[in-house]
Amino acid sequence: MTAYVRPRSVKEALETRAAHPDWMVLAGGTDLMVSANHRAEPVGMLDLWRLDELCFIRADRDKVSIGAGATWWEIENHAVIGNRLTPLAAAAREIGALQIQARGTLGGNVGTSSPVGDSLPALLALDAEIEVASVRGRRRIPYSEYCTGYRTTQLAADELIIAAHLPLPETTQSLMWRKVGTRRAQSISKVMGAAAIAVDGGTVVSARVAFGAIANRPIRLTGIEEAVKGLRVGTQAADAARMAMRAAIKPIDDVRSTASYRLQVAENLVARFFGQRGMIRRA
Repeated sequence: MTAYVRPRSVKEALETRAAHPDWMVLAGGTDLMVSANHRAEPVGMLDLWRLDELCFIRADRDKVSIGAGATWWEIENHAVIGNRLTPLAAAAREIGALQIQARGTLGGNVGTSSPVGDSLPALLALDAEIEVASVRGRRRIPYSEYCTGYRTTQLAADELIIAAHLPLPETTQSLMWRKVGTRRAQSISKVMGAAAIAVDGGTVVSARVAFGAIANRPIRLTGIEEAVKGLRVGTQAADAARMAMRAAIKPIDDVRSTASYRLQVAENLVARFFGQRGMIRRA
């Protein structure tokens, strides 16, 4: 029989994790339960669902901190996230149906680390840090360094995800997020992208560009970021971004899409991000 613990505090959760690093960690269960019949029964389960200390969203003057237990419905409907971290709010709206959004958590998406995780390019483009903890202490990992391969991360065996910390962008920045799937709703991504672009006088000053479902992990595309710097928004920056994308990625064929389709869609999306029509200003 599988052992089961539902801790009442983060301290108890970390102690259980330290004692049983081979146990399955359960958050909302929206991903793990799908594959439950196709994997061996876990030796134990650490259930973090609605652990109070992980279920928070805190906004202050220059950042937003989101607990690992916050659901996508809570994230989507938070006023500051909706107004200032629009790619994350947009991604939250695309994570399954309302039932999934009410159960799925930020910590679950980050912990599963699927290359098609909808929130992950948004976290990259928004320069998030992931706070993790163990009985040894706490540390923060830039999300740009967190994923190390296909569903592998820097999270140690005795650590748990505590929160994501996101700096609030300047209101002059343009923020974008776009997902392409088989249908308009409740689809697994073929390609998705997010960007945070700073423009001064019509010229790109800096950019963070991130895509998912085109590699074995969500990736920051620094080659594109460098290619567009100093270029005029519109055709000039869009064409440079498209060419840089062509050189930056080598998508694969799989059951969801072909490599050639993914490449074409990724080029079109990034060109739209830097084209005049693609630039979205926030009030």
